[in-house]
Amino acid sequence: MASASEKDKLDPALRKLMGILIVGIIAVLLDTTIVNVAINTLRQDLHVSVATIQWVNTGYLLALGMVIPLTAWTVARFGAKRMWLFSLALFLVGSVLSGAAWDVSSLIGFRVLQGIGGGLMFPILQTLLLQAAGAQRVGRLMAVVGMPAVVVPILGPVVGGLIISNSDWRWIFFINIPICLIGLVLAWRGLPESPRRSKAALDITGLVLLSPALAGMLYGLSQVGAEGGFVHTSVIAPLTVGLVLLAVFIRHALRSGEPVVDVRLFRIRSFTGSGVLLFISGLSLYGVMMMLPLYYQQVGGHSALQTGLLLAPQGVGSLLTRGPAGRLTDKLGPRPVVLVGMALTALGMAAFTQAAHSPNYVILSASLVILGAGLGAATVSVMTGAFEGLQPGQIPHASSATRILQQVGGSFGTAVLAVILQWQLSGHAQDAAGRAAAFGNTFWWVLGFAAVSVAPAMLLPHRSRRPEPQSAVPA
Repeated sequence: MASASEKDKLDPALRKLMGILIVGIIAVLLDTTIVNVAINTLRQDLHVSVATIQWVNTGYLLALGMVIPLTAWTVARFGAKRMWLFSLALFLVGSVLSGAAWDVSSLIGFRVLQGIGGGLMFPILQTLLLQAAGAQRVGRLMAVVGMPAVVVPILGPVVGGLIISNSDWRWIFFINIPICLIGLVLAWRGLPESPRRSKAALDITGLVLLSPALAGMLYGLSQVGAEGGFVHTSVIAPLTVGLVLLAVFIRHALRSGEPVVDVRLFRIRSFTGSGVLLFISGLSLYGVMMMLPLYYQQVGGHSALQTGLLLAPQGVGSLLTRGPAGRLTDKLGPRPVVLVGMALTALGMAAFTQAAHSPNYVILSASLVILGAGLGAATVSVMTGAFEGLQPGQIPHASSATRILQQVGGSFGTAVLAVILQWQLSGHAQDAAGRAAAFGNTFWWVLGFAAVSVAPAMLLPHRSRRPEPQSAVPA
């Protein structure tokens, strides 16, 4: 009889699958942060305005979000392995063309191509792994697979800073080539063939409603920082259109037999709790990822490379807790681990609320370890809770829905904190002390958002449970 420790281990076939997919997704994760470091260089070399060069990121973000609803259908119609190879190859082509771009218009277009490939990959990765893992190992699976999602974006500014400081900006795209090629070879040889439904119906009405809805919301939120607030036509108009289309889509999806994304999953209590937490996490996770580099650069006066190194302790914290958090989530259920994770997040953020007064970088680095530990543990448990008790056929839809919530929640969190920070900066003197005070006050808001997460966390199961026979979709 196998011991408890042996049962806890992931089998070799699953570990191999995880390794193949992680190699493929690293380039996409690296690309989300590495380009940010080069925006100013791109603006100068391509001789365009800040408003124009921002479309290098905005176009990528919109493409990333718009294709997510297609994932469940493409996996059913063509198979997960084929779609993974297609998506990774598309991202590779987009990377090569972006590096070879001759002007800003071509660069924006090729970044959109990258975004389409990257947007398909995240839900496919979750679908492949969750269908292979089994219900009792979801926590450990999320801990391992989610590791690059935490560590790579933190390393991105360091890599970007090194490239911009020592080479041509085109290498921020060309660096993806060897990673993608290795990922393609490994996937071609090692990914198992997955079942396909040759007659899988595409919900065209749902797609026509949901993709523009996501584009409108993401675009509106991306304009908040540029306009300095939410009360501007370029923010309100696309947000309103997006929300109206989303409402119409939800009404359509509830009546459709095969919606492009099955919103009836939200009838499951644990999925709803995880969904709300994934959205709120945009205020703590993505907001923090935006705030901390700005703090070190604008208040501390550090370069992009120095900032990346100063943020490294956050990745260390995540590495320390993700493994134990995954195992505990499988044994105890998501709720207690999420609550402990959010408590650690709040504790780690507390030091930054006081950073206006003679910041001690030793204390701040230790706080980043705690912050990373909390965010890492909470993220693992929230994602585990989202898939708790789901049937295999529901997983592709759940993967798409959770990715949409993360994407929109991240944009919302970044937009809200950008407005709060600007409001704080306008109310303080424009010297180093005034900027430090403004950042310190904004960090208090982040701490408050972490506290708000307690309420939806109570919807998560306290104990881990096996998949239940009933479906979220009523007969």
